[in-house]
Amino acid sequence: MSREVLNPEDMYGTVAFGFSHATTSTSVKTIHCAGQVAWDKDYNVVGGDDLASQCRQVFDNLKQVLAAAGATPADVVRMRTYVVNYSPDKLDHIGPAIAAFYGDSLPAANTLLGVAALAMPEFLIEVEVTAQIDA
Repeated sequence: MSREVLNPEDMYGTVAFGFSHATTSTSVKTIHCAGQVAWDKDYNVVGGDDLASQCRQVFDNLKQVLAAAGATPADVVRMRTYVVNYSPDKLDHIGPAIAAFYGDSLPAANTLLGVAALAMPEFLIEVEVTAQIDA
């Protein structure tokens, strides 16, 4: 897979915040992952109203979906993060979960959006990604 992360040196740094300015790719297989929430396989919400626990489950779910497509977090080229009733203090929980998701790979481009609600009232966070791999 040819994935290149772009972080221009003359711009503000973003990697410490869990995202890069852009990601380019010339791959031929694109994987569009639906937004993942904190459900386990039995539809139980993992973490209740604990955002950090829900984050861990969301990113575990994303890893499983990516693996099923033959991809890893290192293949992600775009992330969108939706957080209910967002406030900056929630980054204390979201940031470490994103960092753990990527591991040693540089993060892809990410947009974090505060929303009033998600599909179910117990969901606190939903994350969708796009990944690209060689076919």
